[in-house]
Amino acid sequence: MRVLLVEDDELLGDAVKMHVHRQGHAVDWALSLAAAGENLQVTGYDLVLLDLRLPDGNGLDILKSLRSRRDETPVIIMTAHDQVSERIAGLNAGADDYLIKPVDLGELQARIHAVSRRYGTHKLPGLSVNGLSIYPSERRITDAGGEEITLSSREWAVLDRLIARKKAIISKAQIEEALYEFGAEVESNTVEVYVSRLRRKLGKNAIETVRGVGYRISSDAH
Repeated sequence: MRVLLVEDDELLGDAVKMHVHRQGHAVDWALSLAAAGENLQVTGYDLVLLDLRLPDGNGLDILKSLRSRRDETPVIIMTAHDQVSERIAGLNAGADDYLIKPVDLGELQARIHAVSRRYGTHKLPGLSVNGLSIYPSERRITDAGGEEITLSSREWAVLDRLIARKKAIISKAQIEEALYEFGAEVESNTVEVYVSRLRRKLGKNAIETVRGVGYRISSDAH
């Protein structure tokens, strides 16, 4: 998933970003309402982790803006203010979940997983290819003998993008967007490197190249 973290506490923000990134997700971190708004204008996110008390306003404004334009991106609110009225306001504004600071990273991981599974658009289907069983939501791949095949977080990011639209051709630019957070260096051959790694692990026919257009998961996948 691509996650937008909106948090002005640099110590907490750094810990959350690192933890979520280690779970295999790309994370963009905004320290203010203005920065979050700019990010939301130029890319789509699978999840927003939203602080309420920000230096330039209330995080609820972001949530209300998303819902007013019928954007159903899941939002988990994180705030230090454990007041029932604030929780009600957040949930009524369209939040999907609510965490009180200090945030336990294990609980955050569980909440992210629960929210992801709740939405069909964020729950990728399992499939079989080259005798392998792939379970994206569980981050698990097994061969015919039940042995697990391990992928890195960025290998999963590429595979997720291909599985999400398994009959479509995915461009190199679309895969790059799935791979990198803002500010990360994008090298010209990065996509080719990760596609090559996936083919070594999943089989050379698992990913098809459509010359001059992009890539797609094998047409034999089901």
